[in-house]
Amino acid sequence: MGVIKLKNIRTFSYHGCLIEEGKIGSDYTVDLKIKTNLEKSAETDHLLDTVDYVHLNKIVEEEMAIRSHLLEHVAKRINIRVLAEILTVEKTTVWVSKINPPIGGDVETVTIKMTEIRK
Repeated sequence: MGVIKLKNIRTFSYHGCLIEEGKIGSDYTVDLKIKTNLEKSAETDHLLDTVDYVHLNKIVEEEMAIRSHLLEHVAKRINIRVLAEILTVEKTTVWVSKINPPIGGDVETVTIKMTEIRK
């Protein structure tokens, strides 16, 4: 097994329970880690034998563009879509962070982490 991690994917999205969050949006970062077998690609040096991180990034960007009230909902969609579209992925973990959340305090980020394992 091996790990591929995309760190600090930056998006501007419209998630949140407040009406204002859906109108003005906010900055987010996403980290995505997947576990897959990297043995074949390590031998062949061919992109078709590994998980293309361009595909992973595209999934994150597309799912972050769909408004949700909760970060958990976005994270679940990202994890499920990675497993559905990339059959060699065995496990996926995503961290979704809202930068400067409107929670009435001096908080840099709020982050949720969710993991899915292929059944």
